[in-house]
Amino acid sequence: MSAPATPAARRLAAVRERIAAAARAAGRDPASVALLAVSKTWPADDVRTLVALGQTAFGENRAQELTGKAAALADLPIEWHFVGQLQRNKAAAVARTGAVVHSVDRLPLARALSRAGEETGHPVGVFLQVDLGGAAGELAERGGADPADVPALADDVAALPGVRLRGLMAVAPRGEEPGPAFVRLAALAERLRADHPEAAEVSAGMSADLEEAVAAGATLVRVGTALFGPRPLASPGVTPVTGAPPRSPEEV
Repeated sequence: MSAPATPAARRLAAVRERIAAAARAAGRDPASVALLAVSKTWPADDVRTLVALGQTAFGENRAQELTGKAAALADLPIEWHFVGQLQRNKAAAVARTGAVVHSVDRLPLARALSRAGEETGHPVGVFLQVDLGGAAGELAERGGADPADVPALADDVAALPGVRLRGLMAVAPRGEEPGPAFVRLAALAERLRADHPEAAEVSAGMSADLEEAVAAGATLVRVGTALFGPRPLASPGVTPVTGAPPRSPEEV
């Protein structure tokens, strides 16, 4: 008699089934949509648990947390992704982990990643982040390049020797239905593929809106809450890498 599924196994299976169902509803092969587990704020042990269940792609949004987890989990076959806003002075550290960067929205950042890729001898995979708009205000702004600027930015990024342009990334606007925004992203992605056939990926959709993203053509969905549960509030008492007390406030 097999052992009952763990909560982590049930959550992973449920997310995979949501992706597969959304793909089938859109007339797509479920295998054409990959799952990125966004493990930000969660301890390295939780990443280990999902790796043991067959999930190998994980995303972080802070450079320090990414580098710490990559070191702590170096024995595992993990494909790391960086999904947060990235400062140029952190580009080299992120590149050394081998992470794919989803948030390139300006040429200076792409150049910094290219230099790092040349230094390591491994081109950095990058997505261009697109601003899909939304209501004005601090909580509504998601970041990214203006859609009108994306074709020229893509040309410049694709010409850099130390990066590999993989496609586009976006987050749905707050306070709006996500479907129309993802359709706009899909149209921009189609134009990008016409100019750069190798940049065929679309990183879009999260726990609450992955179905709409898959319907619009997303090839990679970024899921955190549905896999790990509600994110814990930031605490000065533990680190997300080890789950142990930090050595200094800067490590929180």
